[in-house]
Amino acid sequence: MNFTRARRSVSSSASPPAEVTTLTPARSRATIGKHVPGNPTTVVENMDGAGSMIAANTLYRKSDPDGLTIGIFNSALVLRQALGDRAARFDASKFGWIGTPSVGLPTCAVMGFTGVKTLDDVINSKKSLKMGSTRPGATTDDLPRILNLTLGTKFETISGFTGTSRIRIALQKREVDGVCFGWESMRTTGRAMLDASGDDKLIPFITHGNSEEPEVKNLPRLTETIKAKAGDEGLAILNAWLPQYEFQRPFSVPPKTPKDRLATLRKAFKTTLEDPEFKSEAKKSKLLLTYVSGEEIQKHVATILATPPNAKQKLSFLVPKKGQN
Repeated sequence: MNFTRARRSVSSSASPPAEVTTLTPARSRATIGKHVPGNPTTVVENMDGAGSMIAANTLYRKSDPDGLTIGIFNSALVLRQALGDRAARFDASKFGWIGTPSVGLPTCAVMGFTGVKTLDDVINSKKSLKMGSTRPGATTDDLPRILNLTLGTKFETISGFTGTSRIRIALQKREVDGVCFGWESMRTTGRAMLDASGDDKLIPFITHGNSEEPEVKNLPRLTETIKAKAGDEGLAILNAWLPQYEFQRPFSVPPKTPKDRLATLRKAFKTTLEDPEFKSEAKKSKLLLTYVSGEEIQKHVATILATPPNAKQKLSFLVPKKGQN
């Protein structure tokens, strides 16, 4: 069985995540096609729109199940399906999950000019803090709202930014006070602000995961903090939201893709991440890579789709209203 020409439909913002661009021919010869029988040429098609919902729907409903079209979209869409979002015209349990090169480490930070530095400062702040956001369904929008719900913070989300790069500019201009997004990205794209001092410094105050990097290793963790301050009810809300970050930016194929082809792609994906050339490119880009297999992704998807009704009700605000996507 040989593949001749593979097409990768990538959903992304104007600036695709580094984990994705490193896997494309423009960045490295060590693409997934190098390790697939027949060494197919990889053609990347960016498909923007609706926070990657268009890409997911297209892969599910219009792409041939021949193993030649691979989709990469936001794992948050699985939760959107679980919450009953009518825009999700797919059943995530039926995608053929290949794997992912990264997990998410959602982290929140504020600027030095706000005068707050710690989570306690944030919770006890008498004024609301403006948090830059791209759109509902993104970490930038969801996490401030979840912290408001569980910890009683007073965040005001300012939506509409086209990407975290635009939010960083707004932070520097003091148009917003803080932001929540993945530490795996913040540690590189926000490095100049993290290394700054005084009013210009970006200060992380809560995170998820077990990073040992100095800026976050001693920060309060989301799970422990919400369990301590909001009890089992708050923890249930968080636990319904967090699993999506265990398989961030997953690679998948349409339903009914032959099992032997899916198995071949899974093996090729894993081999790509182990390829010395790919690892060298990733190191140059200062990426945090964590391989998650397709089988593991299937389990995380099942967990999300089994979200309890009470947690779904509490998280219903995560489904964008008409016109917000």
